[in-house]
Amino acid sequence: MSITGRLTLSWVGKDQALLPTSDGGYEWVDPDDPRVTEVRLLRGVDSVGEVEKPSAKNNLLIIGDSRDALNSLANDPEFKGEYRGKVQMVYIDPPFNTGQAFANYEDSLEHSIWLTMMRDRLAKLHELMTPTGTIWIHLDSTEVHRCRLLMDDEFGPGNYLATVVWQRTSTKTLARRTMATMHEQILVYGASEAAALTPLFLPLEEEYQERRFSRVDERGPYDSENLTAGYYRPHLDSGKPWKGFNPSDKKRCWAVPSNLLKEIGLDDAKIKNLTMREKLDVLDEAGYISWPEKLDGFPRYKKYLHRAKGRAIGDLWTDINVINSQAVERTGFQTQKPEALIQRILDMGSKPGDIVLDCFAGSGTTAAVAHKMVRRWITIERQQDTVNSYIRPRLESVVSGEDPGGITDKVGWEKGGGFRVLAVGPSMYEVSDNRVFLAEWTHTNGREFAAAVCAQLGFLVTAEPPFVGCKGKMRLAVIDGSVGTEAIRAVVSRLKSDERVIIVARAYSSDAETTLKQLSPGSSIRKAPRDLVKRCVRR
Repeated sequence: MSITGRLTLSWVGKDQALLPTSDGGYEWVDPDDPRVTEVRLLRGVDSVGEVEKPSAKNNLLIIGDSRDALNSLANDPEFKGEYRGKVQMVYIDPPFNTGQAFANYEDSLEHSIWLTMMRDRLAKLHELMTPTGTIWIHLDSTEVHRCRLLMDDEFGPGNYLATVVWQRTSTKTLARRTMATMHEQILVYGASEAAALTPLFLPLEEEYQERRFSRVDERGPYDSENLTAGYYRPHLDSGKPWKGFNPSDKKRCWAVPSNLLKEIGLDDAKIKNLTMREKLDVLDEAGYISWPEKLDGFPRYKKYLHRAKGRAIGDLWTDINVINSQAVERTGFQTQKPEALIQRILDMGSKPGDIVLDCFAGSGTTAAVAHKMVRRWITIERQQDTVNSYIRPRLESVVSGEDPGGITDKVGWEKGGGFRVLAVGPSMYEVSDNRVFLAEWTHTNGREFAAAVCAQLGFLVTAEPPFVGCKGKMRLAVIDGSVGTEAIRAVVSRLKSDERVIIVARAYSSDAETTLKQLSPGSSIRKAPRDLVKRCVRR
């Protein structure tokens, strides 16, 4: 019997969606609920430091639910062109779901809520990422194994890059049933097969340098490295003898690193035209061969200390400590991560000028470090109190140069830059007994209602009455009330010959629809909210 398909993760409520509630929790809803599928406004609240218009081109601190904020960044025309497919690196430190994250729910639902919450945000994050981008998810043992399956589903198992194990403490506390937890994990995935990490190196310890680079010539201390590889190729040039040494006798072949030849001064074209033994001659002439002192020895090449990159950083990080109680960078936020940790992650996954995103802002560490490292950043936090108490004061101090902690001295940060503060707007819909109504605020704020309709239908907001939005040659008019034939004639009279219009109204007569078709074929009229509701498509 043949088996098709692939391994996937199932949970209670997988086919449902979540809406945030006012008490900080979530409620289950149908995935086609218009409050789930709508594109909400990102309202401008304030700006700090040096900013430029429009707001989309600045560092952004967004207050509101992360799924709604990410959806707006990816689909609202004001932000879509700036961010969709352009975020180079995502670092998130989501709730670990240790029993406190969703305290208002039954234990049997905790994993389901967490998984649905994460799945929906991962999908939105993926939409925003550039193909060469990477995403880093910081977790502990509670959900990391489940999240790995979510990541496989969204990004593909072939784009898994690493699991960083961060030893966050050396304290060996007593555990009653198991072992003391001393580490956390960070899952790393690429947005596509084009993604790769930048290798980093730690300086070599002095004892290691003295032990390994013990020989010296006119270029300085050096160690010797193998000039052969474990392949038996007696029929090829790389398997032939050179100056009395035959690698085939050892079932090996010659292997000269290209970077060594470039170090000597050869370019790619010259290297390509050399035979293997000619490459060995170049090394010998340049004094890069370390000849054997024993009869059974073999030539090796000289690896100089001043050329050594250091010790490559792998997936076990034991050299970055948690923030101690006296640290200058400490904000008082319970789960604050050290800036040195985020600096390493940003060094591996981004470069100056890249866009870095964190949709679980916490104390604002990612944004603070990104700012000091001259990255563009977006950070999102649901809780207004957290923004007021931790994130905004911290980022303001970074901009003003009054933040002496963390990596400030290490990267030479002084001051400068700025950011805009945005807030996710309320839903334009209310749902009762499976019926959809326009929210009360849409009746009292016509300008914002028009902007919300623009976002929902993918129009860029304009101020050219009676039009409120444009999309190519298509115009959008939003009328707060019922539309008749006179209103239709007035709107159409303002169109250019090659333009068409979508008119959104709370109600319209059949005569109005007929008149619009006659006067402007290709234009249409829609009723709010009925004709604005989008349908959710699950992949």
